[in-house]
Amino acid sequence: MFKKQTRTVLIVMFLLSVSIFMGTPVFSAKNSDVMINVTTGNRKIINHNTQQAKQAAVADALKISVQEAVISLVSRETLASNLDFLYDRILSRTSDYIITYRVIGGVENHNHYLVGVESKVDLASLEQTLSHARIINTSRDKPSVLLFIAEKTPADPFVQHWWNSDSAPYQSIAEKIILDKMIQEKFTIAGESNHRPDPSFYNISFDSIYDIEAAKDLGREMKADMIIFGKASSSEAINRMGTDKTFNGRVNLACYDLETGEKVIESTIKAVAKSNMEEEGNIEALSEAATLSAADLTDRISIYWLQNLRKEQSFDVNIEGDNFLSRFIALKQKLKQMPGIENLQHKEIASRSALIEIFYKGSSSQFANTLMLKTFDDFGLEISDVTDSLVNIRFIEKEELFTLDQDSQNSAAEENKNIKTTQ
Repeated sequence: MFKKQTRTVLIVMFLLSVSIFMGTPVFSAKNSDVMINVTTGNRKIINHNTQQAKQAAVADALKISVQEAVISLVSRETLASNLDFLYDRILSRTSDYIITYRVIGGVENHNHYLVGVESKVDLASLEQTLSHARIINTSRDKPSVLLFIAEKTPADPFVQHWWNSDSAPYQSIAEKIILDKMIQEKFTIAGESNHRPDPSFYNISFDSIYDIEAAKDLGREMKADMIIFGKASSSEAINRMGTDKTFNGRVNLACYDLETGEKVIESTIKAVAKSNMEEEGNIEALSEAATLSAADLTDRISIYWLQNLRKEQSFDVNIEGDNFLSRFIALKQKLKQMPGIENLQHKEIASRSALIEIFYKGSSSQFANTLMLKTFDDFGLEISDVTDSLVNIRFIEKEELFTLDQDSQNSAAEENKNIKTTQ
């Protein structure tokens, strides 16, 4: 009996210690239909009724599991603006979304009952509920986009934009036209036009209006697939048409794929309008340019999306090295933040190595290239082999990284020396 209790205590304490590092859930894996979570629950024992406390703790753990599934599907700001729906329509009906669960450990501790619970959440049913409530759009025929369009007309003293907390609210002429066209073409819009995401909510700050890296970060937080970034402007032209003045409208936009971070489309559209009234002429020129830009963008983004929509692939990742546990946890944290990873499952784990299976929207080489951009405080990564079915990773000490860099520099210097000698 004592050994059994000790083992149970060790299991739960392990779960709790890992949760400190990684947050709740303790472990999470997801594919397109099911999400597997390991979560913890904690309830006070009242009137020595241990069984009642255990049942309540299990119920809490299951609610946390469903809550984590919701968080995986929507942005934090979308979640914050729909908390009433989450609590009234989803968490109050946890059993509707739990496929199976099992208690993997339980223990009494300081008049509380603690449990660890492994559960499978029905993501398809959850997505359907959120879709019916128009909280998410589950269609993948078109990407989810977030627009960053700065605007300037002669009537504006400054460039108008919504993503700076210091900027005043405004209604962008060009953005409204482009948004309407995209909605008509069944694109998903990340961030409602009347309720823009607040960058500070995600601890994101823009160094300037045109800080594209901050825009990408905000787009990822909003679960967008792409961002559209650029500027719309209008001005009076020197030419005239009879007694009417002419006005130039211009829309310069770039589209970035947030999975790769790369610019994939550039669009520059110009238009001319005539009017004998300055304000009316500027608005008409800007509107015409935005209308042409919307048609250009929707066509080109649709073609790109269909051609480049990545298919989910699976491959094994073998990881080894010193100080393994802490570094493995840090690596998993980075993997959880990587776009494209749909699922992560343990196959083997030992004191200095682990074998995991990755389900990724892309190839193993694309995964390896993206992972090489990640940095860690006290160690690095060496990727030695990349095949269609396996990626080998080794943890490297900082000193070893320095040696590798020196070897590369020495090799380059030697190669340059040989070239000069040959010449």
